[in-house]
Amino acid sequence: MNKYEEQPHLLDPHLEWMMNSLLDIVRDQTSPASLVHLAFKFLYIITKTWETRYMLLLWLSVTCLIPFDFSHLDVNLVTQPGQTRMSIMDRILQIAESYLVVGDKARDGAAVLVSRFITRPDVKHSKMAGFLDWSLCSLARSSFQNVEGVITMNGMLQALAQIFKHGKREDCLPYAATVLSCLDGCRLPESNQTLLRKLGVKLVQRLGLTFLKLKVAAWRYQRGCRSLAANLQLLTQGQSEQKQKPPLLTSDDNEDDDVPEGVESVIEQLLAGLKDKDTVVRWSAAKGFQETDKAWHGGCLPLAELGRKGLLLPSRLADGE
Repeated sequence: MNKYEEQPHLLDPHLEWMMNSLLDIVRDQTSPASLVHLAFKFLYIITKTWETRYMLLLWLSVTCLIPFDFSHLDVNLVTQPGQTRMSIMDRILQIAESYLVVGDKARDGAAVLVSRFITRPDVKHSKMAGFLDWSLCSLARSSFQNVEGVITMNGMLQALAQIFKHGKREDCLPYAATVLSCLDGCRLPESNQTLLRKLGVKLVQRLGLTFLKLKVAAWRYQRGCRSLAANLQLLTQGQSEQKQKPPLLTSDDNEDDDVPEGVESVIEQLLAGLKDKDTVVRWSAAKGFQETDKAWHGGCLPLAELGRKGLLLPSRLADGE
């Protein structure tokens, strides 16, 4: 059994103690009305302090950019004979995991933190497998049919999407197929939660990019002058880039590479995402990648993304008319 399966969600112990103390005052029938009112006032303040936790998590994520090994900070872990304190790595990971399951904006900060932390050269070899195991187990146990499940799935999907965005391909590839399989089991397209469907599609398209080998096309369009007046002048002089023919494909370009396992599933899910009822989901699918107006809109979005990244050749624009 996985070591995280029996472990309850980690909560901030100080915040939990404060909340319980205030609730005890509220429940105590002998508490003066003024004290009860004050307790509710503090409860309101506590529930509105996500800004502080969010910023602290982002600041902690910045420390993950330091260029030297975290182990150098652990000068002496032995506090007393037979007792040791938690290492810096374990403390950061515990903080990140605890805030990935909260219901406010601090969850987003925790996702940024864990992605920068897990992908560090000195952390990925010892912590990435364990964290991915924990996050996938959390996803598998959760359901989008209840509030707690939605919150947990949101945090796990955000963290995984960030990791597969910032992590190196060679580090993430060994886990990509397992993550995709777990994601299929979550059946997110059936959820009525727009944000979960968006995050699911975002993770799928990043898994697809992880499966595929990086290959820069020789004909990739190179941006030239960004001045409209200069471009118009070039057009009138017959020197427009639209008249330049792309180079012939080399023998390497014609080689048929084996399609990695999992790409077919990724494409299928992205195509389904292009027809989602919500624009934000279709947009996420378009970034990774025909019947109704929604499908037409979804099909235009990837073309817009390709144009924004300079991958549409001016000489080929007429072919789309």
